[in-house]
Amino acid sequence: MLIAVVSDTHNYLSILSKVEEEIQQADMVIHLGDVVEDAERLAEGFDGTLINVRGNCDFNSTITSERLEVIEGKRVFITHGHNYNVKQDLLRLKYRAEEVEADIVLYGHTHVAKVDYENGIWFMNPGSPSICRTGCNSIGLLEIDEEKIDCTIKLIIE
Repeated sequence: MLIAVVSDTHNYLSILSKVEEEIQQADMVIHLGDVVEDAERLAEGFDGTLINVRGNCDFNSTITSERLEVIEGKRVFITHGHNYNVKQDLLRLKYRAEEVEADIVLYGHTHVAKVDYENGIWFMNPGSPSICRTGCNSIGLLEIDEEKIDCTIKLIIE
């Protein structure tokens, strides 16, 4: 199963059309918040499943800020990350991942793409396709195939 992981789109409509193109090959899209209305827009043109959580900029949203999903037999913890101070470090997020027995953790908030593997857990931050803090706008691609997990970062070129 191929999952497109998107975060921190911040209602940049010009870049959302590029993201819409990139996600078409995926079976599922997970939007990690900031801005939940963008997730709704992505869902309109997408045939697969879309899961999303709210971020720190989603003030009026009633959508949950985190969730645990079992996808292809893997426990996937989904959060924006601001409640775990991920801009400082991943310590709190790692403790939470162990607590919920996650195989994979998806988080955003920092606008910096990053993939880590620690203590048997994959951590993926897809960065931001619109306001990346490293100059490289991006989304994440997560492939789960039987026992194999592959996390990659895909650059979004305007």
